[in-house]
Formats: sequence, structure tokens, C-alpha cells
Amino acid sequence: MLSKQPFQRRILIAFVLMTVMVSGLFSLSIVGVVHFIEEHLVSQEMSRELGETLNEDIRQGRPPRLDSSTRFFSSNNPDYAIPPEYEGLREGFNEVVSGNEAFYVYVQKINGETYMLVQEQQEFEARENTLFNVVLAGFLLTVIAAWGLGLMMARKVMAPVSRLAQQVRHRDQLHPLAPPLAPDYPDDEIGQLAAAFDSTLGQVRQSLERERLFTSDVSHELRTPLMVIATSCELIAEAPLGPREKEQVARIARASEEMRELVQTFLQLARDKSNEAVFVGDRTLTAVAHEQASRWGVLMKEKGLDFRLLEEGQDDGRYNATFLGTVMANLLRNALHYTENGSVRLILEAGAFRIEDSGAGIPAEQHERIFQPFVRGSQARGEGLGLGLSLVKRICAKQGWSVSLQSEPGHTRFRVSLNNGA
Repeated sequence: MLSKQPFQRRILIAFVLMTVMVSGLFSLSIVGVVHFIEEHLVSQEMSRELGETLNEDIRQGRPPRLDSSTRFFSSNNPDYAIPPEYEGLREGFNEVVSGNEAFYVYVQKINGETYMLVQEQQEFEARENTLFNVVLAGFLLTVIAAWGLGLMMARKVMAPVSRLAQQVRHRDQLHPLAPPLAPDYPDDEIGQLAAAFDSTLGQVRQSLERERLFTSDVSHELRTPLMVIATSCELIAEAPLGPREKEQVARIARASEEMRELVQTFLQLARDKSNEAVFVGDRTLTAVAHEQASRWGVLMKEKGLDFRLLEEGQDDGRYNATFLGTVMANLLRNALHYTENGSVRLILEAGAFRIEDSGAGIPAEQHERIFQPFVRGSQARGEGLGLGLSLVKRICAKQGWSVSLQSEPGHTRFRVSLNNGA
């Protein structure tokens, strides 16, 4: 449909169609007017020639002096008897088609007698064909010129729109110090559109800045109480405690460490990626995987799961340890929560890793929604809010990684590709 075509093409098509209509009507008008004038002139010429033939030849007893393409007929002279195909024609100018030939016939009635001149149309047809060819050539040249001119005009009209779209798409427009767009454009429709974008982008910047400040402030304020909790756990662990108390203290310390890492993740997510020092890779995939395996392997063993760390490929790249650890930890936590029995595998590849489990699986219709905030699977366990996979997706987008999901009853696989990572 035309409405789905690019705007520049729609301008071009509209311009060409308008030109075709105008030039087509003009060409048809030329042909019609010329044809009308030609018939009028032919009629006058044949009327004059018939009068001269009657006055100077027939009435003087001489045969008509006509060229080879013109013939004379009369109703009162057997030598010039009117052929049957010409009988009954109206007085004046007529056009008669006989087989593959066409003739102009001029009829005049004088004192009840009918006189006529019949002239072949070959000469007139040649002139008409020449006229038609000239008009057709002019029409085609006009359409071609309209196409070129329309293309040039469409590009010129769309140039500021394309420029504005490119500026809006540029990620620097979300920077707090990004210059406004409207001053670069005249006070017309494009300028009004740029002003509308300025207003909308300003609101987006304010919203992002509020979110960044909130995340940064909250994360920063949580550091002190988390440090107090961690220190207290260390002091309590040195006191003589029973096995159950030691287990509870270890659990608190572990939760505090997870919270500290999560706070660090939120702090880095809240920072602008233009600060490249924050996102420089400092750990290998293998090192991060061994750390997470040692932490989650104990919990999975306590639940009776068969957990293994497998290396299928060598990866020497370095990645942001906070982000990579958070992604891996969230996926391992999901595997732990949703696998009642069987196995969990953390598999390392070259530039990627997989986490596979033998849990209940995720229905196919939930594969896209499961990465959205506050969305939990149909087999949800515990009191989670459904933010883990959303955080994984957000970190991957921030780092240029990608996460994919394949799941069926009894087998779920998350794969994170790090090929585009820092």
C-alpha cells in the first residue's frame, strides 16, 4: 500500500502522478484541438474545391480537374454516379471507413441534386501520426523529467527530516548536556517537530536522571549497613556457637555478600557507559565461573542436585566481574529454585556460557515475557518478585551481550553470548 511506502517515495510518486495527469490531459487536449481544427480546415478546403469543380468544370462541360486522391460524384450525372456506400450521408463533412481505408466525404445539395467530393485520408493520417508521435514523445519526456525533478525535490524536502531523525536516534541526545534540536531548524513544521522532540527528550532525560540518582543514592546508602552486617557476622562466627547457629550466621553472611554484589551491580548500571573505566573487563570467564560454582555448588548439593562445572572451550577474554557474576548468579539461582531433583550444569564455551537444568521447564508462550520485570513463570517458587531475569537482560543489553532461552519439560537451557562484550 502507498501509505506504507517511505515518505520520500510517496512524495515522488505523488509528484509523478500529478505530472502524468496534467501532461496527459494537456496532450489529449492538443490532439483533440488539432484534430478538430484539421477537420474544420479540411471541410472548408473540400467545400471550396467542390464549388470550383461545379462552376469551372462540370457546368462548362469539362471533366473535373482533381488530383489522384480526390474523386467527384453527382446524383444527376451517370458518369459520376454516387456509390452505394456514400448514399444517405448528411450534407456537409463526413468521414467514411470502407474496409481498411478511410475517406473524407463532403456532401452538398443544390436544387435537389447531390454532389460530393471523396478524398483519401492517407495524407492527413501521416500528419496525424506525426503529431501523435511528437505529443507522445513530449509526454514521455515530461514524465521522465518529472521523475528526476520529483526525486530531487523529495530528497531536498526529506533532508531535514532525515537529519532530525538521525539526531533523535543518537544516544547522546539523552545526555543531560545534549544541545536542543529546535535551534538548528527554521520555524516551520520541521522546527515544530524538533521542538516537540526537545520537550519529549527533556522529560526522558529528567526521568532517567531521577532513576540514576535514586539507584545511586540507595545503593550508596546500603553499603554502610551491609558492611555492618558482614562485620557482625565475622565477629559472631568467632564466638562459640552450636552447629545450627553457625549455619544461620553463615546464611546471613552469604545473603549479605549477595546483597553487596547486587548493590555494586546497581551502582554500575546507574553510571553512564561513557565512563569506560567502570566497564573495563578485569576477570576471565573461567575465574568468575569457579567463584559462582563454589558458592552455588554447596547449596545445590544440600538440595540433592548433581551440579557440575564443565569447560567445552577456552576463553581468554576479560569481562566486567560484577556484571558477569550477577548474570551467572541469577541464572544459577533460577536453576536451584526450579529444579527439585536431577542435575544442573554450568558449561563454559569460547565467548559464552550455558546453564542447563532438569527442572520443570518454561512454557514456550512465556519465553519472551519471562525477561520482563515482575514476570514470574507458571512454576514460580518462593517469594521472588520476578526481577532476576529482567536484571540479566538489562545487564546483557548494557554490555552488548545476548541471552537466549530453550526450554521443554525436564530441560531448560539459558545461553549467554559474550562475543560483543567489553
